[in-house]
Amino acid sequence: MNHVPDWIARSVALLTSARPASEDAAAAAPVPAVERSTHERLQATLRRGEECLSPRALRKLLIELQDVIAPRVSEVEGGRRAQAVATWYAAAEPGERRDFWLLLCEQFAPDASRFKAARERYEAAAGTPEEAQAEIALRKAMTSPRTRLLQRFSAFPDGMQFLIDLRAELLKPLKTDKRLLALDAELEQLFSTWFDVAFLQLRRLSWDSPASLIEKLIKYEAVHDIRSWADLKNRLAGDRRCYGFFHPSLPTEPLIFVEVALVDRISDSIAPLLDESAVQVAPDRATTAIFYSISSTQTGLRGVSFGDSLIKTVAETLSAEFPRLRQFATLSPIPGFRAWLAKHAAEALERLDDKRRSELATALALEGPEALASAALLAAAEQSSVLPARAPVALWLQQCAARYLALEMVDGRPVDPVARFHLGNGARVERINWAGDRSAKGHKQSYGLMVNYLYDLKRIDKHRSQLAEGKIAASREVEKLAAAG
Repeated sequence: MNHVPDWIARSVALLTSARPASEDAAAAAPVPAVERSTHERLQATLRRGEECLSPRALRKLLIELQDVIAPRVSEVEGGRRAQAVATWYAAAEPGERRDFWLLLCEQFAPDASRFKAARERYEAAAGTPEEAQAEIALRKAMTSPRTRLLQRFSAFPDGMQFLIDLRAELLKPLKTDKRLLALDAELEQLFSTWFDVAFLQLRRLSWDSPASLIEKLIKYEAVHDIRSWADLKNRLAGDRRCYGFFHPSLPTEPLIFVEVALVDRISDSIAPLLDESAVQVAPDRATTAIFYSISSTQTGLRGVSFGDSLIKTVAETLSAEFPRLRQFATLSPIPGFRAWLAKHAAEALERLDDKRRSELATALALEGPEALASAALLAAAEQSSVLPARAPVALWLQQCAARYLALEMVDGRPVDPVARFHLGNGARVERINWAGDRSAKGHKQSYGLMVNYLYDLKRIDKHRSQLAEGKIAASREVEKLAAAG
């Protein structure tokens, strides 16, 4: 067959990752030099080395998991049995939990021989009247017992949260034990379906929301720490809005939330937005909505994207409420800039023309441009908090930041994590802001620089297409800065 549909390619990748890891991968994990698979341990009598569950306990746990998806067990009873296993898991030691993960990976994988036969039948039936039936058989062969098992765990109360927390815990050991990749991939695939934006509910969070929900805003705020109840009340005031996406199975847990300021221009500094004593703008007079903080709350949902839908849905909601709104933009940190510049300052210095070298050398009180070195520039950047925006070192930092955001890519994606999020959602790099964040955190991340990403609702798809072709959407001002950096 000349063409394999995308859904087959994705499923094949998942099935391939479900096979037992190689000895090399296993040896890379911080576990015994020769670690037995669960297949070997289930056939054994005695525990070996640092193995946690004994063979007898492992067999008992396997039977309990098999009972969850036994052929004649109803969905309700299966959910009850899954809940009993989850109760055991909650009290289990880290090593026991790892054995649980390994059982899911190695004992509930797809039947490779059945999959192979179904795929051969599908390929042979391509273009014939039998193709549809062959596809149905192939899809069934791709459904692993693990999928049915995880679905049963999602059925009981708090089962969805159990699976999310399980994956959050699983993410760290993934780096050293590749056998766990199949479980992680299957959870991510299921979550992508279960948490599709069509099933999510947009809710506004206000000062009148339940206290338990407001407290979670403080807990999960990941961009600008909430310092006090007064600070929180200011973020929920009349000229502010806060919205979150909720899932019916997690009605008291915002999956992601965004804080918005309604203002009369694109903001260039975070301080006025967080100033509790600042004069409020009448919301019905605002022309610009600034998304100044977006926080995901569930680590276990990593890889499940709903941030773009949140921003677009909130923009549409605000437009309906406030017809004068014309601009939707962010005021965002640049978390990776300082670390990137530390590695690439010498390259940035080489790109400077003679005039810029002379200006910088003079600003640093050097004897001449030939004495200019990247180490001296980085040392001068440490004083960014007292430099005016037009100072030579400040201009150099802004130019480097523009290049970092508008030109630098790795594997076809923007280098900066926040840039990846917004540019991937169809925004463009609009403006670099000097001294946008004067906090210690802002200085540590980006010498205090911040950036505006503009969401032009009519050009979101165009910007996404540009990014897919390897070009980052940026304003002329940013492109000019980037070219000079």
